[in-house]
Amino acid sequence: MHTVRTDELTGAGASSSASGLGRAADKARWVVLAVTLSAVFMQMLDTTITMVALPELQADLGATFAEVQLVVAVYSLAFACTLVTGGRLGDIHGRKKIFLIGMVGFTLASALCGAATGSTFLILSRVFQGVCSGLMFPQVLSILQVTFSPQERPKALAAYGASVGLGTVLGPVLGGWLIDLDILGTDWRSIFFVNLPIGLLALLVGMAKIPESSAEGARRLDVIGAVILTAGLFSLILPLVIGREHDWPGWSLVLLGLSPLVLVGFALCERALTARPDGAPLVPTGLFRERSFSVGLLISIVFFAGIPSFFMTFFLTLQAGFGYSPVSAGAVSLGFALFIAVGSARSAAVVKKLGKWTLALGTGLLLIGMTGVMVTVDWAGTDLHGYQLIPSLMIAGVGGGFFLAPCTGIMLAGLRSREAGSASGVLATAQQVGIAVGIAVAGILFFGLLGSNAAGSSGSAVPELRRDLAAAGVPAPQQDRIVTGFETCFGDRMNQKDLTETPESCTRIERETAQSPAPQELKTKVQAAVLGKAVPEARKANFSDSFGQVVYWQLGCFALSCLLVFLLPKIRPEDVADVPGGA
Repeated sequence: MHTVRTDELTGAGASSSASGLGRAADKARWVVLAVTLSAVFMQMLDTTITMVALPELQADLGATFAEVQLVVAVYSLAFACTLVTGGRLGDIHGRKKIFLIGMVGFTLASALCGAATGSTFLILSRVFQGVCSGLMFPQVLSILQVTFSPQERPKALAAYGASVGLGTVLGPVLGGWLIDLDILGTDWRSIFFVNLPIGLLALLVGMAKIPESSAEGARRLDVIGAVILTAGLFSLILPLVIGREHDWPGWSLVLLGLSPLVLVGFALCERALTARPDGAPLVPTGLFRERSFSVGLLISIVFFAGIPSFFMTFFLTLQAGFGYSPVSAGAVSLGFALFIAVGSARSAAVVKKLGKWTLALGTGLLLIGMTGVMVTVDWAGTDLHGYQLIPSLMIAGVGGGFFLAPCTGIMLAGLRSREAGSASGVLATAQQVGIAVGIAVAGILFFGLLGSNAAGSSGSAVPELRRDLAAAGVPAPQQDRIVTGFETCFGDRMNQKDLTETPESCTRIERETAQSPAPQELKTKVQAAVLGKAVPEARKANFSDSFGQVVYWQLGCFALSCLLVFLLPKIRPEDVADVPGGA
């Protein structure tokens, strides 16, 4: 088989090569698009799909709260640490080959995750799954580069961006739906088994249809650089994704402090290797001298710190705060997902008119939509209904589509480097770092706000609770004890790591109530007043207030992303089509 090299499509012979071996013939190229984007969708889906399965998973496997958090965290950790190395391996050994190896591993890992009988086995399987994702992901845009002509490439890039956005947003939706269906009694395991038919079909079609390609001059893997970069990313991301659940132990702070030093050391090593005539750096440092690429990295980190962290707190608020089922909570977000698709479909036409300012328009619409969400939550308070948020989420969805679909092409427009795999891995790594940082910061803020707002939220439910207790005939001194116990119990619950655990103060109240000589009818009325009304009202108020406050974090991310767009160089629409590789 002839191997198409990146330079065949970026040099003088681009036109003839693109119409020949460099591009899959006729309609087959759209099959290639479907195969590669199915992989992208699955990979991004698995970043968020486990969020809604944690209660069922924890109960079934008998796992601790920290262990189920690792199920989510280690996938993103392994994914991010492998991306740059995976991109370079594709440059050297062929993008198709590495993509298919990753697909085989990802499908096998999904089967292992679904068959897990214990938390340790599941965590290790998720690490394997993340590594295989890191092998696949950076090959996709390089494959699309050699498959599509410059005229068709904007459509392919738009579809790619839509797949990234939809996969990330629809993870909790599909996860909740699959768990609710409980296909063949698989419960939470179905969120992993769903990858099997998709992966096997994509593997078979990909073997037959995807053209092989590699990078000119890619000779060998920079093993030392790969080890240093992996160590630096590991030191940065691991504390971020599990530090809060473990009360920020000393080792996590040490790793965070070391990570910048390790990454600086990696940059110095790569710089020295780039300067050598026979050097083969993992990441050519010349990439960072190109403004569109370096600014694009910053935008990727900042922007992706926003959307996933928003939906993490959004679903927690709807499910833990307002009692929505996973399916119902997911249904509220469908407006966002649908309009991401709409925005993505129209993004190519917008880029022709606005160029790089399409990204500014996208982040601007996200700011408007998220502000609308915040205002709606503040206005509705404890009477919030999911449908009230849909109009604002639709506006935000259009903005997300305008950003996600063309962002790769715009960021790399004018990039003349032929190191497509390296550029792919670095940008994708920046996105994963942004996701990890965003979720970590939003989690710290959100759970901190739940604790600090607990007193005010429980206090807002006290007047109604006293009226209900008085109506039930509870004497005033006993009312004071009940109210004090309620406020203490609620505050303790909202200040713990695992909100599903019952604090000792709550257990003590339940025990004292059961042992009380009061008539059973009075006990029932007290329980109805406290558990049936006061606790749900206080919980709704607490989650509503905390969510409305933490949205400022996402607003800041989108506002900064919008400002960074000003630093991108101006582009022409044809520059987007001529991008020599993708992230």
